[in-house]
Amino acid sequence: MKLIIRDVQKADAQGIMDILNPIIEGGLYTILDSTFSLEEEEQFIQDFPERGVFNVASNAEESTIVGFQNVEPFATYTHAFDHVGIIGTYVDGSYRRQGVASSLFNSTFERARAQGYEKLFAYVREDNKNALATYLKHGFEVIGTAKRHAKINGKYIDEVLIEKML
Repeated sequence: MKLIIRDVQKADAQGIMDILNPIIEGGLYTILDSTFSLEEEEQFIQDFPERGVFNVASNAEESTIVGFQNVEPFATYTHAFDHVGIIGTYVDGSYRRQGVASSLFNSTFERARAQGYEKLFAYVREDNKNALATYLKHGFEVIGTAKRHAKINGKYIDEVLIEKML
């Protein structure tokens, strides 16, 4: 499969929702617990931080979005964290293990460096072994575990804290 990695556009909102909402509904891979409407996703894209990085991966043959990755500033209340970004990665279930995440990481790392990020940070559900393995494959290191960090439907979920120096 030939992939095209590019900046997100407002018109991508439906394609992003088509990936993200089933993941949320499945309740296995993310701590997000509420699906998004088209209007909410469009607003998120429109309001995305100027220093952020938001890439989408499209299947070139079908022109459909198969994954996306974004980096947002870690904190905006102080400049002490200007060099740190929070990264998130989502791939359509039918396109996993086909190089989508790797293509996204390569592009995102380059763009994040260009935006002044020196370090990327993420929280990964402890029970999401595949996501953790993917991040570790791309140079992230485990720095700890936040115990009982999320609570979804009355169930506590630990999150693994990972980071990568760019």
